Formats: sequence, structure tokens, C-alpha cells
Amino acid sequence: MKPAYGLDAPGVVRNLALGGLAALIAAIAVQFLPFHPADRNIASAWFSVTAAVFFVEVAWMVYSSRVGKLRQRQILVDSLGLKGDERVLDVGCGRGLLLVEAAKRLPHRMAVGIDLWSARDLSGNRPEVTLENARKEGVAERVNVVTGDMRRLPFCDAYFNAVVASFAIHNIGDASGRQAAVREIDRVLNRGGRIALLDFAPTGEYAQLAGSGLDRRRPLAVQLPNVSTGAYGAREQTLMNMAVGR
Repeated sequence: MKPAYGLDAPGVVRNLALGGLAALIAAIAVQFLPFHPADRNIASAWFSVTAAVFFVEVAWMVYSSRVGKLRQRQILVDSLGLKGDERVLDVGCGRGLLLVEAAKRLPHRMAVGIDLWSARDLSGNRPEVTLENARKEGVAERVNVVTGDMRRLPFCDAYFNAVVASFAIHNIGDASGRQAAVREIDRVLNRGGRIALLDFAPTGEYAQLAGSGLDRRRPLAVQLPNVSTGAYGAREQTLMNMAVGR
């Protein structure tokens, strides 16, 4: 049985689907209103286009969750340049998409995932599901999960060699919280460690921190979704390309 990594933002997908259904019903219902036929056709066409836009968005989000992010995870983990003996942290690990991929490349170490397990951001987001996915992919013995807040990581300074996060930091609603999360990621990295982030806006905040606000400079790769392809793209913007000690 294959691992299942869930549907991202299930509430958004549901609301888009309901909006599309409502627009489709309106497109049909308006034909029965006592208006001029031309006006009814214009209104019906407008509602039909609206419904189509909603349904396309639903299809894009489902495809991205089921297919696109599986392709993207290899690109993101590749950017860490793992050799197999590192300690890796997946921040906001969810059902283990990146966590498991990192563990596959760590025959001598553990990959650690941390999450608050919010089902609002990812369907079926529970630690036991993450561990089951690790088992299905044959890396259960190299995966550990922790319940915790990325703004206050329960790890000592300079413990990890690499940190990865995928569509997680933007879920923090305020800028100060997102900055705290990025600073915590930096704190738990050892000298020369690597960070790889995949996220929507506000990636500019991460760039600012990488350029001037972190305690030590290191490679920070921010992956941006290529919305023109209808799936998570492979375009990478390297914001920092030097690893320098404190």
C-alpha cells in the first residue's frame, strides 16, 4: 500500500468547490428568471465562467497535492546536498513528505520532524500517519516526530546539519512569528548547515533575514511554486550561496 501525504489546505479546496457548485447552480437558475433572454444569457455565462474558475482552482490544488509536491520534494531535498551522516530537521513536517525523503538519504542518522498537527493546513495531519508513511517507505527506524511550535523549537543550539520546510512557515499569521520561526531554524543549525525552504509569499521576509538578520550566513534556497504550469514548479532562487561561521 502506497503512502498518502494528504491534501493541502482542505478547507480552501472545500470552499472553492462549494463556490463553484453555487455558481453553477446560479448559472442554471438564472435561466428561469423573468428577465430578457439576452440578459439571462449574459448572467448565465458570467456564472458559468465563475464556476469554471473555481473548479480549475480545485483541480490545480488537488493535482499539486497528489502529484506536484511529490516531484518537488526530490528537488528540495537534493538542494541540501546530503551525504548520509547528517542530522536533518523537517519543520512543519505534516505527514512526512520531506521527512521521509530525507530519511531515505540518511543510512547512518535520523531525520526529525516537528509539527503542531493542524488538520486545517493538511488533511489527516497526525503523527501516527507520518510514522505509518515512513514505515510504508521503509525508513521507520530512521524517522522521529516531535510535537512542537516552529517558533520555539525544542532542540539545542547547532544540533542539526540541515533544515527543510515545505509550505509551512506561511501558515504563521503574523510577520513577527514567521521571523521567529526562521531565526529558530538558524539557531538549531550548526556551522555550515544548510536551509532549504519551499513556500508561497511572504518569501521576501525569508530573503531579508537571510541577507541581514540571521546569526550566521549560509546557503538558503527558497523554492517558489510555478503557478503557470498548474503544479509546483522547479524554479529555484538562491538567496545566499556562502556558508560562513559565526
